[in-house]
Amino acid sequence: MPPYRVTQEHAKSFARGMFSDNGKKNVERLLRIFDNADIEGRHLCVPFEWSRPEHTFAYKNSLYVDAAVELCAKAARRAIDRANVAPGEIGAIVFASTSGISTPSIDSKLVFELGLPRDVRRVPVWGLGCAAGAGGLGLAAELAHARPGRPVLLVAVELCSYTYQRDDLSKANLISSAIFADGAGAVLLGFDGDGPRVLGGHSTTWPDTEDIMGWEIVEKGMKVRLSRSLPDFLERAMPETLVAACEAHGVRPEQVAHYLTHPGGPKVLDAVARVFGVERSALDLSRSVMRDFGNMSSATVLFILQRFLEEALYSPGDLALMSAMGPGFSCEHVFLRC
Repeated sequence: MPPYRVTQEHAKSFARGMFSDNGKKNVERLLRIFDNADIEGRHLCVPFEWSRPEHTFAYKNSLYVDAAVELCAKAARRAIDRANVAPGEIGAIVFASTSGISTPSIDSKLVFELGLPRDVRRVPVWGLGCAAGAGGLGLAAELAHARPGRPVLLVAVELCSYTYQRDDLSKANLISSAIFADGAGAVLLGFDGDGPRVLGGHSTTWPDTEDIMGWEIVEKGMKVRLSRSLPDFLERAMPETLVAACEAHGVRPEQVAHYLTHPGGPKVLDAVARVFGVERSALDLSRSVMRDFGNMSSATVLFILQRFLEEALYSPGDLALMSAMGPGFSCEHVFLRC
């Protein structure tokens, strides 16, 4: 986690000042978003006050690169150490991020920062947004099968604080300031160890849905695009992806014992619970991570996975389903056998 911890009340106070100063009407009514987000606090690379003066896209992006390398290296070393694997044994690295730009991609910098072998396979993933943590896990599992004997490292990082647009008075920007946060997570996959087994992933992208979520690249950086219709769309479209994913891996929806779902927000989680046909409490793990860390986009499901494992919320043989949604509009599912 980055160093700055902000409470939701502080974030609300900051938003009140920023949006009021820029002439936004009905600010107090809109600020209920902060109260309804079910977030207590979040971590950011820079305090909210840093966003008051204008910063160029180039400057913000340079800070993104430096902070991303630092946080990714810390998360990756922790995963590698826990797995008791030498960095030189790693055969591939999957890097997921959508909140900044770097060419060469961040994973090239991590090769030398972590002491990975020069022949390591690099797979950068950009543009999947919140779905990239789950999608990256499925992809990393496929790479592990393609090169047995060499572990695969997945790293996801999002630094949403560097994307804030101070002059954007849209409701989408207000929602973003209420829920998004910074963080990095890492997972090591291989054929040895006692962790859950990845059965495989499943991807779905719907046509004519690009306006639901994404970025608009403007002069001052990345401007968030977020549709209020997302929960309703998920209830209509997501059931078919669940059935298709289960059929692809020879399981039935009722066999899923645990749901590791990306918490796009309270309404999104409620919609997903209805799609899965489960009680609201079945997604309490996702809500607890959202409460403590906010929405860290692609990294969030990795925090959920870590908490799921650390709290031993499963029995041997249980089937778990990791799900996340992102720009495209897309959905990623990954099945885990505990």
